[in-house]
Amino acid sequence: MKKQTRRKFVATVVGAGALTAAQAETPVKKNKKMLAHHVFFWLKNPNSKEDRDKLIAGLKTLEKIETVRSLRIGVPASTEKRDVVDNTYSVSELMLFDDVEGQNAYQVHPIHKKFVEDCSHLWERVVVYDAIDV
Repeated sequence: MKKQTRRKFVATVVGAGALTAAQAETPVKKNKKMLAHHVFFWLKNPNSKEDRDKLIAGLKTLEKIETVRSLRIGVPASTEKRDVVDNTYSVSELMLFDDVEGQNAYQVHPIHKKFVEDCSHLWERVVVYDAIDV
């Protein structure tokens, strides 16, 4: 094993530190502003586990659409009851798209149209929140 001199050790540490500092100062370029598409579903039969499971299965098919970057499906969490929390919905889905164009392509995609055709009889209300990065 080679013996390391103090001078080589200090030079290595200083060099590594300078590289780390340079990387930290380099701004990360963002692509286009991503779009979040958050949809809340209220089932016609809110106590039906079978209807909820059918809706969730239908939502999972949407992940195959090319412009969908991320898909999260959820049900109301058992969090603290507060005036600002609405947990009356049955199922929610949160999708991320690269941009508005990606979300527009999703809306007319055959898989999305099939999902609406196959599952719309399950819900009585749908609320959508679309948000773009700032």
